Amino acid sequence: MVHSPIPPSDWSRYFDNAATTPLDPRVLTEMLPFLQDGFGNANSIHSFGQRAHEAVEVARSRVAALIGAEDPSQVVFTSGATESNNQVLRSFDNVIVSPFEHSSIREPAKQSGFGVIENDGFELLTPKAKVELLSLMTVNNEIGTIWDPIVFRDAALFVHSDITQAAGKLPINLDNIDFASLSAHKFYGPKGVGALYYRSSPPKALLVGGEQENQLRGGTLNVAGIVGMGVAAEIASDEMEQSLEKTRSFRSVLLEELSGCTDWRINGGINVSPYILSLSFLGIEGETLVVEMDRSGYAISSGAACSSHSREPSHILRVLDIEEAWARGTVRISFGRYCTVESVRGLANSLRHAIEILRRMNIA
Repeated sequence: MVHSPIPPSDWSRYFDNAATTPLDPRVLTEMLPFLQDGFGNANSIHSFGQRAHEAVEVARSRVAALIGAEDPSQVVFTSGATESNNQVLRSFDNVIVSPFEHSSIREPAKQSGFGVIENDGFELLTPKAKVELLSLMTVNNEIGTIWDPIVFRDAALFVHSDITQAAGKLPINLDNIDFASLSAHKFYGPKGVGALYYRSSPPKALLVGGEQENQLRGGTLNVAGIVGMGVAAEIASDEMEQSLEKTRSFRSVLLEELSGCTDWRINGGINVSPYILSLSFLGIEGETLVVEMDRSGYAISSGAACSSHSREPSHILRVLDIEEAWARGTVRISFGRYCTVESVRGLANSLRHAIEILRRMNIA
């Protein structure tokens, strides 16, 4: 069965923007020619190919500008941050990663037997020995906590940061980062396209079999997707300040509207991205609350989309030693471009109502 697309008028009720964002109509408009007449292979030397090549290089410059890269050639297009993360980690033998990383860092690190940075709550402890590569995300995808990789500049020869939840939303400082990974679909671009930034030492190619991307990533370029990522990057850069101001107001409104609830708390610590709000409600299953919100027409999540089918408490919350009863009652609300104050208030009202009913049912 093919479902009808959700109309843009309902996008304001979508609060799972950390999982993915809708494709901005302005992005789609610039992508369409490269899904139709502009179908050339960007590595071909005829006019069809050169048109595609020029579009890719424009997009590369736009992505470089968004993240503050000095030279567009430092940007390699990939299928997304998962691929970029894997490419960086698999380029080194002596690696240590933070315990708060996305599964696309944790899993390859585990497979390779790499170390994990010790933590005391949100504080990460300096590794005892210097390593080749240290990987520390900029914004956590589940609880929104912000870390600055500069604190580990002397602990590793190279520093990598997954900037997926920061790119297009917060200003990026690459001064102390040698590698960075990002995905287009987190800032209103298409799915299936992302980028890898490298300062000076390129990583080893993960996908071989072609000379594309300066031999750093084999395979015919996804021109339409890359064009879309470039447009999305430019829009995000132009509208970042306005978007941040709106998002901070959404967060404040939601927390104010929930102030009458009992037995709930905010996760993430003090230094957090306003775009991600992790809340725990005692005595409630987070997944049940997600389903109830969906019935009310609102999309939230009980954790990261890549692990949303797991019935185990969030890995991130376990690292923070949060009690299981609280961890199980955790949901993630992530704000986006199409949210409104009215939809935020509507979400808060639906949350309060559902929490009251679910707790009453548990008591009964």
